[in-house]
Amino acid sequence: MSAILEIVGVTKRFGGLTAVNHVSFTVNQGDILSVIGPNGAGKSTLFKLIASFLPTTSGEVRFRGERVSNLAPHIVARKGIVRTFQETAIFRSMTVRENVIVAHHLRSKASLLGFFMGSPQAAKDEAEFAASADNIIDFLGLGAIRDELASTLPQGHLRALGMAIGLATDPAVLLLDEPFAGMNHDETMRMVGLVRRLRDERGVTILLVEHDMPAVMKISNRIVVINFGEKIAEGSPAEIQNNAKVIEAYLGSEDAAIGM
Repeated sequence: MSAILEIVGVTKRFGGLTAVNHVSFTVNQGDILSVIGPNGAGKSTLFKLIASFLPTTSGEVRFRGERVSNLAPHIVARKGIVRTFQETAIFRSMTVRENVIVAHHLRSKASLLGFFMGSPQAAKDEAEFAASADNIIDFLGLGAIRDELASTLPQGHLRALGMAIGLATDPAVLLLDEPFAGMNHDETMRMVGLVRRLRDERGVTILLVEHDMPAVMKISNRIVVINFGEKIAEGSPAEIQNNAKVIEAYLGSEDAAIGM
């Protein structure tokens, strides 16, 4: 498989604190790759660096061979690297469908003035966005709640709506930030299925940060482990489960924490 995303020697320092230290790995087209590690390991900072929500101190992120680190986040998103934000990107006073339509505007061809004045291009964009939103909603199994206010949704549906908002931007790589957080077992398994369908049926490469280790072991084809800002292991779920450095990093946690 060819590389779609390359993280090359990425480092982030905040004053005297090194949050991410010379981390490198490759995400191949069609991967479901999980980044895991104990609390405070630097996972969230690394995610923000990849999506360009934080500038790197050194190193770079390459997307399809092009350096994208330190570009404006919306430019990186337009290129195809999109990060989900769970509830924080959801307009709770809007319906599910309205939220997904609004998210399409990153792809708009009409200008802001065009939308304000009701230009022909703006009208064409709006029609295309509405049709695409309906397609995404049906794909994710949210058709029955398309007209429900986001503020009324349970946790599992909120996570799925966050994924729908991400899909609206037509990503090549989707960065999922703790997609299984706060879910019960049935909700988690449903979301695992949805993530796999995104990869298998929509061709979206998935990079996720997650604390639910049983779900990570079930869904990932590759895993990168971060501890104290450094990469300590990379491999298949089976290789990670049996890696001495990973077991040591999780020492003091329950065995289930690393899916064993």
